[in-house]
Amino acid sequence: MPVAVHDAAGPPNAARRISAFLNRVQEPRSPFISPARFADAAGFSLAALAALSGVHRNTIRQNPGSERLQDRLRDMVKVIASACELTGDIERAIYWFRNEPIADYRHKTAAELIAAGHADAVLAHLEDLRNGAAG
Repeated sequence: MPVAVHDAAGPPNAARRISAFLNRVQEPRSPFISPARFADAAGFSLAALAALSGVHRNTIRQNPGSERLQDRLRDMVKVIASACELTGDIERAIYWFRNEPIADYRHKTAAELIAAGHADAVLAHLEDLRNGAAG
């Protein structure tokens, strides 16, 4: 990830940016992540988000609290939050999440790896970057 990596405390205001992002994607009056709000925030169509989440596109509208859907959305939010801690900017973290190939993982993006069920690998990659590994 060609970004400035900050000290262990993270860049200034990263926690506020992450909190604002979480508020932006929360389903109103619900403990769930809103698929529609997340798709909008991350620049995905609902059909693309359904594919990344491994659910039918109707699940997005008809059952947004689906366990499988919410698990994948939580994984995506975790990765974006972790990337934001490195970059200091939520929009830059989302751009990285969607677009930047990760060489160690056959040049797949973080989004593609999460779609394949490999959120832990992406989080480990981000932790390596945080600890000084070259991206």
